[in-house]
Amino acid sequence: MTFYTLIMLPLLLLLLPLLFLFSKKKKAEEGNKRIPPSPPKLPILGNLHQLSELLHQSYCELSKKYGPVMLLHLGHLPTVVISSAEAAQEALKVHDLACCSRPLLAGSGRLSYNYLDVAFAPYGELWRKMRQLIVLELFSMKRVHSFRPLREAEVEMLINSISESASSATPINLTDKLFALTANITFKMSFGFDYRGTDFDRDRFHEVVHDAEAVAGSFSTGEFFPFYGWIIDRISGHHARTERVFYELDKFFQHVIDDHLKPGRKKDQDDMIDVLLRIEKEQAQVGEGAHFTKDNIKGVLLNLFLGGVDTSAITLNWAMAEFVRNPRVMKKLQEEVRNSVGKKGRVTEADINKLEYLKMVVKETFRLHPAAPLLIPRETLSHIKVNGYDIKPKTMIQVNAWAIGRDPKYWKDPEEFFPERFADGSPDFKGKDYEFLPFGAGRRMCVGMNLGTITVEFVLANLVYCFDWKLPDGMQKEDINMEEQAGVSLTVSKKTPLCLVPVKYLQ
Repeated sequence: MTFYTLIMLPLLLLLLPLLFLFSKKKKAEEGNKRIPPSPPKLPILGNLHQLSELLHQSYCELSKKYGPVMLLHLGHLPTVVISSAEAAQEALKVHDLACCSRPLLAGSGRLSYNYLDVAFAPYGELWRKMRQLIVLELFSMKRVHSFRPLREAEVEMLINSISESASSATPINLTDKLFALTANITFKMSFGFDYRGTDFDRDRFHEVVHDAEAVAGSFSTGEFFPFYGWIIDRISGHHARTERVFYELDKFFQHVIDDHLKPGRKKDQDDMIDVLLRIEKEQAQVGEGAHFTKDNIKGVLLNLFLGGVDTSAITLNWAMAEFVRNPRVMKKLQEEVRNSVGKKGRVTEADINKLEYLKMVVKETFRLHPAAPLLIPRETLSHIKVNGYDIKPKTMIQVNAWAIGRDPKYWKDPEEFFPERFADGSPDFKGKDYEFLPFGAGRRMCVGMNLGTITVEFVLANLVYCFDWKLPDGMQKEDINMEEQAGVSLTVSKKTPLCLVPVKYLQ
């Protein structure tokens, strides 16, 4: 026996009782806590085997049995799913500060791009500064209204394109046209030019954005199984795919930033990169350049694309699908829009505030088909209580806005598309009515709410004003597939494209 062993052995013998007491105390403390109910779990997998690709639907079914505050174990990742307005209010209002962080992007700590630390920043000083900047500079009502001519020009091009098909009574893939429209609007607001006529691959860029959405909205094996999942991520190609996606976005963002810095660049108005570059320059002049860099700009742009390219198109697509399934609603909306606008040929954004039924229709679409049914995942910073249940720090919180929006406790005939339920103006989607959360609430509420709402209302008004819409020959409204698209991104879209025949209103 060595001298070192002779010294350590008595110390270990003294420590063992202390370790035993500590372990006993910890178990007693856990026993005194009220843990949310949880379905039976398997070793290693936890509850993963009980979930389908449409997580919000799986969560909804499980919550009917285990309650509106339910603990799931996604591998080693503890997740509390909230499925009631009361519990959502506790989490997003009462405990907003304690659970306003967000889980880091899967594997982001092992990626090579600093701008991801900005785009997926957890709650902290960086996140607070970036949110303040985005709200005040990029998504203020003044900034949103400044892009009105851009939106009107893009919608004019869409209507002209549809009119060509209407002249021959040809069915069109309205889904594709709506996704292209919102991508064009987002692209021109962000970068100041139209990517339909540029020298890079438009389809490839949209594919990269979708890949980034999928990576950002999914969980890697490494998150579920932290001790060995990172090996599986590399073997399966997940890590390499993530690197490729964000390398391509980084390369593109750098290209457009460099283009904006060229001397003598011509522009009609400042786009979002112009605004961000101006802020960087102003901070550098007063010695604050370290707080805002090109990586910050890239991080803001990434969040803009992840949150803005598809969400408006998804909502518009669902609304048009509901119209053809509910001719009464379409006729009532068309009468309102056409009586208000008259024969002037187009709806302008100035007309929108007069269209009360349009606003009801948009609200009903948000309720029944929220583009992000589980909102953005949050992570608890400290211990909190929700509905009397104890929730530990580092627990992921997922609010099922889809389930709350279809709960008969809050909504009469919740599966029916009935815009008149919003006739008195309430509830609203601005984060104070927790039975209606298409944009979330609290510190993590969607900053693009105003922009998204104006875009949806304006496009929808023009579609129903300029055209009557019919199903292709031989198809009945009962034949419309309203299944949701199974996927891994934060958004959920209609599974099958919406193909309709447009008929011009004014010849």
